[in-house]
Amino acid sequence: MKRVLFLVSLLLVVTAIAMAEKSGGIDERMLAAMRAGYAATPEQKAIKNALAKTSIAVLAQNSEQPAMCDTHFSHRVKTRGITDQQSSGRCWLFTGLNVLRAKMIARHDMSRFEFSQNFCSFYDLLEKSNLFLQAIIDTRALPLDNREVDWLLRNPIGDGGQFTGVSNLVMKYGVVPKEVMPETYQSDNTLQMRNILKLKLRENALLLRSAKSDNAASKLKGDMLVEIYRILVECLGEPPTEFEWTHYNRKGEAVSTRRYTPKSFYDEYLGEDLEKNYVMVMNDPTREYGKVYEIAYDRHVYDGENWLYVNLPVERIKEMAIASIKNNTALYFSCDVGKFFNRKNGTLDLKNFDYESLFRTRFAMDKRQRISTYASGSSHAMTLIAVDLDDNGSPRKWMVENSWGAKSGYKGNLIMTDEWFDEYMFRLVVERQYVPADVLKMLEQKPMMLPAWDPMFAPEE
Repeated sequence: MKRVLFLVSLLLVVTAIAMAEKSGGIDERMLAAMRAGYAATPEQKAIKNALAKTSIAVLAQNSEQPAMCDTHFSHRVKTRGITDQQSSGRCWLFTGLNVLRAKMIARHDMSRFEFSQNFCSFYDLLEKSNLFLQAIIDTRALPLDNREVDWLLRNPIGDGGQFTGVSNLVMKYGVVPKEVMPETYQSDNTLQMRNILKLKLRENALLLRSAKSDNAASKLKGDMLVEIYRILVECLGEPPTEFEWTHYNRKGEAVSTRRYTPKSFYDEYLGEDLEKNYVMVMNDPTREYGKVYEIAYDRHVYDGENWLYVNLPVERIKEMAIASIKNNTALYFSCDVGKFFNRKNGTLDLKNFDYESLFRTRFAMDKRQRISTYASGSSHAMTLIAVDLDDNGSPRKWMVENSWGAKSGYKGNLIMTDEWFDEYMFRLVVERQYVPADVLKMLEQKPMMLPAWDPMFAPEE
């Protein structure tokens, strides 16, 4: 009898523990409350019916917003032509080259001009392959489940990047005009090519990790890069080492015809040191302002340097942006482009969509909270080219040149309100001449190293 009572007691304890462990689940009482929350009122039914057949973006569009915003800008950088990255994640590259393109056109009296993105893409993918393979060699002694090794294997190669990629690649390899190395189907549509490269690089990573020594691994890496180079040539074409090019002025008159290497072409027509002449500033309210941060693996070239970011209040960043635009100098700009984006008219405005009224709820997180919870982060790079200032010199709106073709947005551009800029702008790359002395002084600090997997520093695509 005692044994039976003991077993019954034990069963009751086990049952109680099981119930306690499951107390965080949805029980019948909670489910009843949820069901009661949907009362099938006429309003709820109408919204349910609408959502069944129509996109949220259409239903949430604010009808009180004008069909198109004011397109006047008090200050605008002189640019010509809109680029198109097609189905690729190369916004960072198009943006960086568009900054240089504006200078090329202005300095050399040209009607229009475009650098070959494909030329830089080739070397970007080659260098990223080497960066990955060498990092695998450097971490050979670490276990596969080590966080750094895990991150490397998850991210062997991709289209995305930062301005550091532009500066490292251009200074190492130079540039060529677009007609010298035009786009191919694979450069415009990179998904399948990237998947092939990822598969090969991951396979190579296992071979490198199993090599008998670092010297043996280094020799293997050389053979692997020969194969990667061949695949890239077959997909993108082989980058020229020399080419002939005729410079035409704005009137269409031939100024000169010469032979160049990619490096001599860059040196003659632009020639500035991209690695020393630019400062990247960011607005990340989750971290202390006035500090410098460095991100591990935030480079495209193994023998390059990780990019440094100075974290600043948004008002300080605006000061630099305005000074640059006033002096006809475009800037590399990155943001969370998908938020409150009206694709039809190309505007970024917090009032474009009224999600709160549609769903009768509040979305109350501020910028710091959105970053902390992964609700927002930099996703796209564009070229900042215009600002509209009021009589007091305060910005009302901004305009960026995008790389989604001339038919997208407003004539290929996007227009954002100053309020949107505050909430969803993250990074800006500024020439040193527009950076205040106190900000340049901050760069003398020893940077705080952040891991490659930090969510604020995902590659822009």
